[in-house]
Amino acid sequence: MFPWLTENRLYQLARSGSRLLPWFFALPLGMAIAFLAQLGAIPVFIGMISLYGFSESGEVSLSSQSALVSGGWMALQLVFAFGGIFLLLALWAKFYEKRPSPNLGYEKPAALMQYLRGLALGIAMFAGAVGILALFGAVAPEQGGDPSRQGIAALGGTLIVFLGWMVQGAAEEALARGWMLPTLAARYKPWVGILLSSLFFAVLHGLNPNLSLIALLNLFLFGLFAAFYALREGSLWGISALHSVWNWVQGNFFGLQVSGTEAGGGMLLNLQETGADWLTGGGFGPEGGLAVTLMLLLGIFVTLLWREPTQTG
Repeated sequence: MFPWLTENRLYQLARSGSRLLPWFFALPLGMAIAFLAQLGAIPVFIGMISLYGFSESGEVSLSSQSALVSGGWMALQLVFAFGGIFLLLALWAKFYEKRPSPNLGYEKPAALMQYLRGLALGIAMFAGAVGILALFGAVAPEQGGDPSRQGIAALGGTLIVFLGWMVQGAAEEALARGWMLPTLAARYKPWVGILLSSLFFAVLHGLNPNLSLIALLNLFLFGLFAAFYALREGSLWGISALHSVWNWVQGNFFGLQVSGTEAGGGMLLNLQETGADWLTGGGFGPEGGLAVTLMLLLGIFVTLLWREPTQTG
């Protein structure tokens, strides 16, 4: 019924090497790669501390800086904290797996079309979740706030941050869906790669602030959705774009929490959740509420059932 689940270009890339890790080594290795990559942001934090010092809450103080400056620093944090994932995965694929190419699913055919489609779907999906919140009266404009970090005044900062989200989203997709999923699917069965890579993605965010059971469920569901989406296209371009713009729309367009953290660089709209935490996600942001659960389930359903343009009858 779903031939792309059993035979897929991503599996072929994994099988091009001579070694495939068992699951009990792949999962901790994935965690180690994610952790080591985070160390790359240390020079960025040192630079921020040197220039701006700490606020009374113990965080690096950027409150007096413009949205453009704040956005630039956040973009640097994202690039340096996640960009190393690409390097570590390439080294692993070349020297341990012995792949002839370290490509993990970023190939040229249809790349632009897939990326643009991913951007459009990511915007539509998260806007749909906010629409559900609005329907139930669970989201409203937040009063007050720094006018220099909202609306048109924050446009430059939000656009710069998106460059960082592009790296962050693609790096997490390369790790979970470009490497772990096809590695485990090729060694065992496709369902093993899909389920374990989705579980890995949820656990990867397990230390985020204000995590809840619904948030964990949604992280797992996003992993399932992303796995099906990547396999449906046989590529990482589309899901990387969707992942990146999902975070950007959530934090820098609507001004909501992104997996328990606040996005720097300002926001085009400044919304706040006003309903019950089980619906809105509370301090974790919408990803911790049932509005996002509904959109992810819909996304999984549509991804499984969409028809290729070449199909007829």
